[in-house]
Amino acid sequence: MKQEKALADFDHSRLADLIGHSFTNEKRLELALTHSSARVSGKGNYERLEFLGDRVLGLIIAELLFSLFPSAKEGELSVRLNQLVSAETCAAVADELQLHQFIKTGADIKTLTGKRMANVRADVMESLIAALYLDAGLEVAREFVLKNWGARARASTGAKRDAKTELQEWAHGRAGVAPTYAIVERTGPDHEPQFTVKAEVPGVEPEIGNGRSRRAAEQDAATRMLERLGVWDR
Repeated sequence: MKQEKALADFDHSRLADLIGHSFTNEKRLELALTHSSARVSGKGNYERLEFLGDRVLGLIIAELLFSLFPSAKEGELSVRLNQLVSAETCAAVADELQLHQFIKTGADIKTLTGKRMANVRADVMESLIAALYLDAGLEVAREFVLKNWGARARASTGAKRDAKTELQEWAHGRAGVAPTYAIVERTGPDHEPQFTVKAEVPGVEPEIGNGRSRRAAEQDAATRMLERLGVWDR
């Protein structure tokens, strides 16, 4: 009942001021801000919206970069895109909008601030973009993204490539083989798993990485190895 009351008392007008849009379908907005741990009777969570929002954000950012950097090659555009749609960037935008104040969670999640819960805030950012898209169309979603990502897109350097791609090319050049990745451990509840992965290159000390998904953990391990070897600056 306590969680039900929290949803009923949701401050739509305050959030509308923060994001610059008043929702026609307020239930969808609430859904976009409801974590799976909330387990509210008869309610869903933001996971499906997150799926859609990730694609909408990617399209808008790709279109923006295509326009901003007419002479950039595909590889550079991909690096810039990956930086701008990363969980880190999405969480940063969510923090600027103070979205953590509106996210509904269960009692097993004590706080939504801090680095550990950054992925939740990033997911909510994507689900909110999907909710905007479904409520008012692509132009409203684009306006929101350009307002909150535009300056970042212009300032992004595109200096670093995807870590796994970088490590693969380095390993091929040095040892003639590709790196291998293996899951060492999987912990945490289903709604917030944590993976530990080992990256190995023949003749090089292995490196351990962590992440909310296997791919994220592999990227972390590859990044750590590149930094340790001096291929990338720390």
